[in-house]
Amino acid sequence: MENFKSGFVCLVGRTNVGKSTLLNSIIKEKVSIVANKSQTTRMAIKGILNSENYQIIFTDTPGIHKPKTKLGDTMIDTTFKSFSDVDVILFLVDASSKKVIGDGDKRILEKIKISKKNCILVINKTDKISKDNILSLIDIYKNEYEFSAIVPISAEKGEGVDTLLNEILKLLPNGPKYYDDEEYTDQTMRQIAEEVIREKALRFLDDEVPHGIFVETESFKTRKTTKGEDIYDIVETIYCIRESHKGIIIGKNGNMLKKIASDARKDLESRFECKINLKVWVKVRNDWTNNDLYVKKFKLK
Repeated sequence: MENFKSGFVCLVGRTNVGKSTLLNSIIKEKVSIVANKSQTTRMAIKGILNSENYQIIFTDTPGIHKPKTKLGDTMIDTTFKSFSDVDVILFLVDASSKKVIGDGDKRILEKIKISKKNCILVINKTDKISKDNILSLIDIYKNEYEFSAIVPISAEKGEGVDTLLNEILKLLPNGPKYYDDEEYTDQTMRQIAEEVIREKALRFLDDEVPHGIFVETESFKTRKTTKGEDIYDIVETIYCIRESHKGIIIGKNGNMLKKIASDARKDLESRFECKINLKVWVKVRNDWTNNDLYVKKFKLK
C-alpha cells in the first residue's frame, strides 16, 4: 500500500530486562506474561501494533542466560534465530547495569554485529537511575556498534515509548498489512490459556519450582449456557520435574493449585470476554527440560 509502513521488529536482551513489559506497553494489550522471575518468556511471541498508517509486528524473545538444559539451549537458539527475518532489532539493556558490558550483553552484541541489522539500543528502567549514569551507559555502548538510535525509556511507566516508536518507523519500509486490524498477537486461545496459568504459577510459587514447569492444554471446548451465553470448558495440566514439586504446586488441602486456577480463570474471563470453566491438574514429567519430545514445543516455528 502506498505510504503504508509495515515490518518486523524483534526484542532482545538478558533476562529480566523488561522486554515483555515493553511489548505489552507498546501493544496496550497483555501479549506476553510478566513475572518477577528470570526466564519468564520461553518462546518467540508476536505482538501486532495496528495503526491507520502502519502495522508493526513485534517478536518478544527469551532472555539471554547461561543455559543448563536442552530447554535453555532451545530458548537461546530461538532468540538468535529471530534476527534473521526482521527489519529492526531492539536491544534492551538495564539502565542500572554496572558501567561495563556484561558477558550476556557482549554475546548479544556479537550476534547483532554478525546480523548487520538496523538496531536500536533501548536503555530501560531509566526511572531507577540518575541521568549521569544513563549518559555514561550511552557512551559505553555507542562505541560498540553503529546503532540506528539510542532511546532511554521506562517500559513500566510508559516513558519514552512514543519516541521509540517514532525511531522504529523511520527504519521500516512501505509494505502490506500482514494481519487483520483486530489481531494483536499470533497466539492461539489455547496458548494464551497455557501462558496465563504459567504466569500465575511463576508469581505464587517459590523460585525453584516455576522454572521446572510447563502447561499443556488437554481440552478446549465451547458451549452455550441455558441463558444462551458462551462458556469455555478448559482442562489444563501443569507438568513439573519432580514429585516434591507436585506437592508444592498443589499445596496444603489443594490451596495453592486453587489459588493459581482461580486467578487464571479471572484473567482468562477478562481476556476472552466470556465465562470460563477451568480445571487444572498437576503431573510429573521427570527431567522434561532435557527431553527433546517436550523441548521441541518451545522451538521457533
